[in-house]
Amino acid sequence: MTSQSDETAENDPQHGSARPQSAPAPVGFLRGERPVDAGDNFGEPSADQEETGGAPSPTPLPGSGLPTHLEQLADRAREYVEAASSPNTRRAYDSDWKQFCSWCRRQGVEHLPPDPQVVGLYITACASGAATANRKPAAVSSIERRLSALSWHYRQLGERLDRGDRHIATVLDGIRNTHGRPPVQKEAVLPEDLIAMLETLDRGTLRGLRDRAILLIGFAGGLRRSEVVGLDVAADQTEDSSGWIEILERGVVLTLRGKNGWREVEIGRGSSDSTCPVIALETWLKLGRIAHGPLFRRVTGGGKTVGPERLRDQEVARLVKRTAVAAGVRGDLSEIEREGKFAGHSLRAGLASSAEVDERYVQKQLGHASAEMTRRYQRRRDRFRVNLTKAAGL
Repeated sequence: MTSQSDETAENDPQHGSARPQSAPAPVGFLRGERPVDAGDNFGEPSADQEETGGAPSPTPLPGSGLPTHLEQLADRAREYVEAASSPNTRRAYDSDWKQFCSWCRRQGVEHLPPDPQVVGLYITACASGAATANRKPAAVSSIERRLSALSWHYRQLGERLDRGDRHIATVLDGIRNTHGRPPVQKEAVLPEDLIAMLETLDRGTLRGLRDRAILLIGFAGGLRRSEVVGLDVAADQTEDSSGWIEILERGVVLTLRGKNGWREVEIGRGSSDSTCPVIALETWLKLGRIAHGPLFRRVTGGGKTVGPERLRDQEVARLVKRTAVAAGVRGDLSEIEREGKFAGHSLRAGLASSAEVDERYVQKQLGHASAEMTRRYQRRRDRFRVNLTKAAGL
């Protein structure tokens, strides 16, 4: 059954639907600069990125003195700058910049012009937990992302931060050596786990049918949570779409737009109607009366009314956490520990870990440029499959 907290979160405009509104573009928009991707942990968002909220607010473009007939082009250029990076990246970079500026104010130092010594002290404060009010030390990956955010923001202001300066590079090396840890990866949702999670959903409500389709499509497609919620019913239907679906006799084809271009993901029909992602999708489309626009939307009115707004990607993470706990997945752990183990990427890792096919097919489905990246998603799949101890004669 749907929890009250889920319904409250979904009905809350702050959590429930459309992507954040775009902010003015930074001053360097005409230089074609863009942020590096906000860096996840082997493709998985860090805790900082998952919890970061609010819309980006880089420095607005000052009066540029452009002729009136070029103002529309300037507006369009700003839109292209916004499209050059994902909303999650922009939110994370904006949060990092605000945190750095706030820290500088508290310490009585200037953030302009960029001073490598000040930045070196800042990342030291991040590593020790002195940079924020909660006194929580930042992970090495979060500190590296914050440096990327500072470099990008300084470029937009016409400044340059030298990350190779000894005040930054040497301190960062020390932080890596002292605080570096293996990457924290989300637990993979395996097929038997997914089936148990599906049984926790109420098939008598539209929310239950929608969530069922989300879990099955996300797993079978090996999709990121942003890819799941970014889908439209067909091409060119909404401006914030990141792809669309095409249902065929033998399955469904997803056309997805990523940072490296477009790709197609094929999801075949399942061996059982109860676990077939295509049937779950068709059921959601039919009973939800969705013929145009966002594929996965908010459901209100006790799970009986489908709204027009697109779900936010955080809702996919919450869905996976909630159903995994309700299904008793990893019952050897406490409920709090289990909540920390599962998120949207658990579906993606689950497909990579359980699909017993040639690795190149899994790599293609996940859209990875290298087989090495795909192997990082294969949780425990190849452990001890090859025993070099015995092979060596011991």
